[in-house]
Amino acid sequence: MKSMEEMIQAAQKAAETIQQQMGDAQAKLDAIEVEGSAGGGLVKIRCSAKGRIMGVAIDDSLMKPEEKGMLEDLVTAAFNDARGKADRVANEEMQKIQSGMGLPPGFNLPGMG
Repeated sequence: MKSMEEMIQAAQKAAETIQQQMGDAQAKLDAIEVEGSAGGGLVKIRCSAKGRIMGVAIDDSLMKPEEKGMLEDLVTAAFNDARGKADRVANEEMQKIQSGMGLPPGFNLPGMG
């Protein structure tokens, strides 16, 4: 039978392993790129699956003072599209990682959510 100390050490080691895997997962999410668009592709926003904005592309036809309001709306829509895609990819990746660790689906580790 294992002593309490051995069980605590085993639990700490497991927690360190999970933390390392979650850190690796966060780095992986930051390397996965998604693109959101609006206005039929007139505005495109690239971001990582972690939500970091990597680039914005705006069609020249929108670069007129009278198009300012529409441009702002399209940038907002493209950002929201990118963010939604990023969240979906992030959730899929986290589910793969958690199932690989034997954690139940939807299990949130403190500080990792």
